[in-house]
Amino acid sequence: MHPLTTRPVAAFSLLLVIVLFGSCSSLYLPNVPNTPMLSAKGELHASGHVSLRGNISLNSAYAVSDHFGVLFNGSVMDRKRGTKEQAHNLVETAGGYLTTFGQDGTRVLELYAGLGRGNGDRFYKQTADAAADNQQSKFNKTFFQANFSSKKEKSLKLFSREFPLNYGTALRVSYLRMTEFTRNGIDQPKEDNIFLEPVFFTRMALNSNVQLQYTSGSNFGLKNRKFLTAGNSVFTVGIVINAGGTK
Repeated sequence: MHPLTTRPVAAFSLLLVIVLFGSCSSLYLPNVPNTPMLSAKGELHASGHVSLRGNISLNSAYAVSDHFGVLFNGSVMDRKRGTKEQAHNLVETAGGYLTTFGQDGTRVLELYAGLGRGNGDRFYKQTADAAADNQQSKFNKTFFQANFSSKKEKSLKLFSREFPLNYGTALRVSYLRMTEFTRNGIDQPKEDNIFLEPVFFTRMALNSNVQLQYTSGSNFGLKNRKFLTAGNSVFTVGIVINAGGTK
């Protein structure tokens, strides 16, 4: 191959390596935003989601009234692969406004504000080419979230059965600030960042209360940081249970 031809190929290969490995560099792993689609007093929501990396999100919500709901979220991951170990834990709570509108009240708008705390730890084992690196952090989280979804159903025909489908989207704005950060036991400068986290989800109803959910989304950091960066997207499958309220 001609040397001039190899340069673009080499440049593309380098960019691909940066994208693949740089996207795993953050100590923050976003959980699945809670999108309960609450529509009436007394409605209860519970869901569980898992990503390809093994990050498990558990979400719950309750409609205190026809226009006020509360959220409780948590996520956990403990992943060991090759020379890298990574753990992440997060708990959140939030409250906010909900309303229905549109034809037959099938469209749902939810606005929430909440707080959270968590930790992100990462350990690179010592190899012949690199020394061990142990990074440990704790952080506080503040977030604002807008959910828009529709309970007006379309259907998917599968195995001679009709499965109703719902669609929705959520935009979460999260501010994270480290309260502790050490590297190999030595205190490090603490970092903060603001993340924009849009997600889209599709739900397939198995019955009147249980649905399967696929979620896809992105994570964008507004500040240039080394450890508390963006790059971990949300791609999960999960199960959703809604009970009470109005159908």
